[in-house]
Amino acid sequence: MPTTEPLAGDDPAAYQAAEAADGSHHARLNSLRAAVLGANDGIVSTAGIVIGVAGATMDPFPILTAGIAGLTAGALSMAVGEYVSVSAQRDTERALLEKERRELEEMPEEELAELAGLYEQKGLDPELARKVAEQLHDHDALAAHAETELGIDPENLTSPLVAAVSSAVSFTVGSVLPLLAIVLSPTAIKIPVTVAAVTAALVLTGYLSARAGGSPIMRAILRNVVGGLLAMGVTYWIGRLVGHAIG
Repeated sequence: MPTTEPLAGDDPAAYQAAEAADGSHHARLNSLRAAVLGANDGIVSTAGIVIGVAGATMDPFPILTAGIAGLTAGALSMAVGEYVSVSAQRDTERALLEKERRELEEMPEEELAELAGLYEQKGLDPELARKVAEQLHDHDALAAHAETELGIDPENLTSPLVAAVSSAVSFTVGSVLPLLAIVLSPTAIKIPVTVAAVTAALVLTGYLSARAGGSPIMRAILRNVVGGLLAMGVTYWIGRLVGHAIG
């Protein structure tokens, strides 16, 4: 038996909640994608550092030192960058919400007409769009405009601190793999073991990022692996050249 979705005008609160839930779903996907990319950055950058040092010397102490320094610097850089970026985004969102709040106070009829027009653009007929807009205005005018017009959930603004910590943690998790692989493996096979471990990790992060972003999986994996191998190859040969030059 066919089912029909409830019309927005029948339950405006449910309609608004559905739109908010859809936005929340996209936010969660974006958070997952950011975490995967952060881990991917940690894998590639730390692998490049330790492989480069290994190209110059197989002594585990300088490899470990360089790897830990790279991990720390990278995690802090990611955290600071994310904090600054999200803080700027949050300031912008707050300014837009304040502007919307003032407009609702100063010209409510114009804002109501604007909201109805937005629902018409989504496919509702003019009469129903007006009815929905009126009921949502009565329910929570600011939330209705913020979510429909601005794409912002006023109750769920991103925290700069949470974003910074998440970014640092994801980078650190990614960095640990190549660092442990090259430090713990026997000298004769340090580089092959590290390359194999990093390649497997890049396949996984490529797969996860493709799933989170809805892009073709094989293309994402191939791009990820080729980029990582290229980075490791370049840093290895630079390390070899520098090692020979100063050795």
